[in-house]
Parts: sequence; C-alpha cells; structure tokens
Amino acid sequence: MSQSLDVVVIGAGAAGLAAGARLHAAGLDVAVLEAAERIGGRAFTDTTSFSGIPWDQGCHWLHSASINTLRAAADALGRSYAVRGSRQARATHLGTRWADEAERLAVWNAIEVGYHDVKAAGEAGRDVAASAVMDTASPWYRMTRHWLALMSAAEPERLSTLDYVAYEDTGENYPVEAGYGALIAALARHTAPDLPITLGCPVRKLDWAGPGVVLETAKGRVEGKTAIVAVPTTVIAKGALAFAPALPAELAEAFAALPLGCAEKVAFQFDRDVFGLPAVSYADTIDLADPSRAPINFTLNPFGHPMAIGQLAGDNAARLVKEGPAAMVDFGLAALKDAFGADIARHVVQTATTAWIADPLIGGAYSCALPGLAHMRARLGQTLDDKVLFAGEAASPHFYSTAHGAHLTGLAAADAVLARLGRSAA
Repeated sequence: MSQSLDVVVIGAGAAGLAAGARLHAAGLDVAVLEAAERIGGRAFTDTTSFSGIPWDQGCHWLHSASINTLRAAADALGRSYAVRGSRQARATHLGTRWADEAERLAVWNAIEVGYHDVKAAGEAGRDVAASAVMDTASPWYRMTRHWLALMSAAEPERLSTLDYVAYEDTGENYPVEAGYGALIAALARHTAPDLPITLGCPVRKLDWAGPGVVLETAKGRVEGKTAIVAVPTTVIAKGALAFAPALPAELAEAFAALPLGCAEKVAFQFDRDVFGLPAVSYADTIDLADPSRAPINFTLNPFGHPMAIGQLAGDNAARLVKEGPAAMVDFGLAALKDAFGADIARHVVQTATTAWIADPLIGGAYSCALPGLAHMRARLGQTLDDKVLFAGEAASPHFYSTAHGAHLTGLAAADAVLARLGRSAA
C-alpha cells in the first residue's frame, strides 16, 4: 500500500470513524487505518457468542443521555434504547439473602455519599486520590469502591478527584438494544457509506518531520498532509505507535498520566428465563461474610433475552482476566448462584468474557487521570506542528471515558483539519 492523501486517520474506533466520515463527506481524500480486523475499538457489539443475540463487550449505555449527541443519532437511525430511571432501581444481594428496603437504600446512600465526597474534593480544587476522601468506616465501603471503580475503571487510589469532577454526568444512562458498537458502525456508514477503511493495518511509526506526515504501516507507506491519531492512550504510552521526531515531553507525559483502567464483563446465556424479572433488570451483589470477595453487579434479562451480564472493575477485574475466562465465569456464576439458587448453573448454555486490559491493541477500558495529574488531560488538545491532531475519549475534557466523548473529539479534529485546509463540512 502506497498512498498520498489529504488526511490519514489512525484508528477506527468511535473517534476515528467520526473524523474519517466527516472528512470524507466533505470531499477530502482520506483513509482510516485500523490495526484490528474489525472497526469500533472499544465500541464492539458481539453477535456471534450467543447465537445472534447482540451484546456489547465494551460501551453499552448512552451516558448523560439528554445531552448525548449519539442519542439523536440513535433516534435518526431507528436504533432503540431503554429509558432508565435512577441507578437505585435495583436489588442488592448480601451473600446469603436479599437486602431489605432499608438496607438497599442504605447501600445506595453510601454510594451517593462516596460520589459526593470525591466530587466535593474536586470542586474545591483538590487533585488527590479519591481514596483519600472516602469514608472507609462505612459498612458499605466495598460497594462504594466497586461502583467508583466501575465509573472510572480504576481503584480509588489511582483516581484523581479533580479529573473525576470534570466529567459532566446527568445520571441518565440508557442501554442500546441492538448494541452501542453497532450504532457507532451504522452512523459511520450512514455519514460516509464508502469511507475507505483498511483493517489489519497497524501503524508502526508516524514521521512528522517534513511538510506533511509519513506513516510506516504493516501494509506499506502512507503519506498525508495531516494525520488524526485516534488510538487509546496506552498504545502511545507504551510506544506501540512511535513518533519521529519523538513526542514533546509534556505530551508524552500526558499520555502516561491518563492510563486506561480495567472494566470487564462476563456474560451468561440460559436455556430459559431463570430470574422471573422484567427485561433490563439490575442486581448488585456483595458478600458481607467474606470481605475478601469483591462485589459484582448484573444486568438481567437484557431486552428480554435469557441472559445475565456481569460487570467487573479495577484490580479484581484485572486479576480475573489474568487467571483466564474460566475464572471469570466461576466468579460471576458463584454470585448468581448465591442470589438465585445453585440450580441456575444447569441452565447455562453459553458464556463469554472480555479481556480489554490484555488486548495489545487497546490495553484497558477507559481513561482516568492519576492523582495530581488531572491538568494533563487538556494537553491532548495540542497538535504537532499543526499537522498531527489527537482524538479519542481521553482527549474529551468533560465526556472522557465515553463513546460520545470520543465521537465529539473526532468531529472536532476533523473540523480543525477542514479549517486548516480551507474547507468546510458537508
């Protein structure tokens, strides 16, 4: 492959697809290069593991739905989603029994207090570890840690309070029925049906020393007037994508300061409805008798399918991924058996697990700034010599860690390129 283009987009996740589609629709000569053999990045709807039933291995909820631009895209493309109420609308299992209403409310009050304390520290301008301001004496401290880790993909010790408070959260999180990954892919096809995307094409080096950019890829040399880099922070921090000249120190520091944490899923398909609950029900579990056992929460009967999808986060998720899929399944099934009876195991017909943290092309879930380094997120808005721009969820100041945050940064990068080239969006 040898090409000379107006723009080269590296990465076909939500950001790269948004950038590429907008530029292509505006008439620019653009190509999207993707290292994996599929598009979407962390927006991936798997339709093969469960006999055609779609489930999102990565992002799934339209976060902050009332201000989420991809909700409008879902509406325009006829992609349905469930409008959910408060996060508290769920049951909580305590290891040997279900929590009564007073206990359930106490759990969620503790979680909300935890959120409040972390946000209050950030609002006061403190850039410290979230763990430094949490109530460790709370009887529900483990559950608070679990939910904070789910939100940030990081243990509280590795989460900046100042970065956490920058996230704009309306509390409206709507799951996408046919999959968020499928929505991202459909939107790109709708915007630019013939957008050139080359799969299985990792970029090894980006040379920005000359008047344009030169990329060394697994499939040959590619030249462009400019480049948009839309890959996870870990890819750059670990040197999988090299730059020549090397990145300026302050930019390299920023990528290292915004690592991807760990958030994984373990999914179960049953031969029938084993829960007797409405579609898209939620349950949390915590074993009060065993403090060493981490919590796990589930989506039950997602959109009416006889399934359970468990969410794991932080160090526990990373440990289970390292131990392998069987360990993840055992951990999730043990919690389901505690809550719904041991007989549930004989109705399992299929399982699937994720391993984002072990994927060399991604390396984790979503970004969070390390304590004391929240200010470094803004650095990802810098350009290299006005011809290399960066996009992706980590570059979003207020919607980081989300698909719509990534999407918006892709559009912003595309608009910046159009302005530089004296062109306008279609």
